[in-house]
Amino acid sequence: MSGWLVSLEGTARGADLALGLALMAAFLHALFGALQKGRHDPWLSRAAIDASYGIIAMPFALFVVPWPEPWMWAIFAGAFVIHSAYKVLQAMTYTRGAYTVVYPVVRGTGPLFTVLAAGVVFGEVYAPGQWLGLAVLVTGILGLAAWNLTHITLNRDRMVPALAFATATGAFVAAYTTYDAWGIRATADPFTFLAWFFMLDGIFIPVVTWRRWSRLLACDVVPLMKRGVLGAFVAYFSFGSIMMATRLDKVGEAAVLRETSTVFAALIGWLVLGEKVGRVQLGLMALIALGAVMMEMAG
Repeated sequence: MSGWLVSLEGTARGADLALGLALMAAFLHALFGALQKGRHDPWLSRAAIDASYGIIAMPFALFVVPWPEPWMWAIFAGAFVIHSAYKVLQAMTYTRGAYTVVYPVVRGTGPLFTVLAAGVVFGEVYAPGQWLGLAVLVTGILGLAAWNLTHITLNRDRMVPALAFATATGAFVAAYTTYDAWGIRATADPFTFLAWFFMLDGIFIPVVTWRRWSRLLACDVVPLMKRGVLGAFVAYFSFGSIMMATRLDKVGEAAVLRETSTVFAALIGWLVLGEKVGRVQLGLMALIALGAVMMEMAG
């Protein structure tokens, strides 16, 4: 399968597959964010997810996929640092702000930074229509955050630091998206990068949150671990899909399409978390979808 995927790089079929992978990543990433924003401490939710996907990935990394080339160890070290910083910022964001406010800010700043970074790192060039589509998408995402912000009543005093953390998290979304795209292109077998990435990435948060586990009620342990295993498989298909998409096609286009996750996040917030979605929000979600379509069609 690795050989088949590599053969699609830079082809029309590869671009179509990258489109499908990016949209799948969008839905699953919204679900992944909601799993961390449930009734459990976001730090512990993330720790359970990371521990689960690290343990599950271990036998595949050690015994199934080809071992990494020597130069990949430095790349894995860089990915570990960037993703660790991202997860700390994300947890600090989710503990301070309403999901439907902070999530759009993270996802709205992320694609803008990623497109700019992809132009510098990979030399990607975008048509004027694609820049317009990006502007429409980002406007819709940030508009959704602003609308939700004006209508929340709980913890408003915590929203300023929450928004600051959300913006910083968006910058790290761009950093890890660009860096991971470079990393997955640096190895002959993309599944080598994915298996080792998940195994190594599953270490940091469980280690730094070990003290929080002592405050966890016994009745919450099993539900939290179930959430962790579910989140692990969501992460495989979410992060794995977007990494593969960035190997097959343009990094910036894949990043923009993934940010339609904001639409799915709003629907999850409404249907699952009990947060309201009105006409203005639906209109802004349509704007987000329109921007993504414009970005893809203009390319």
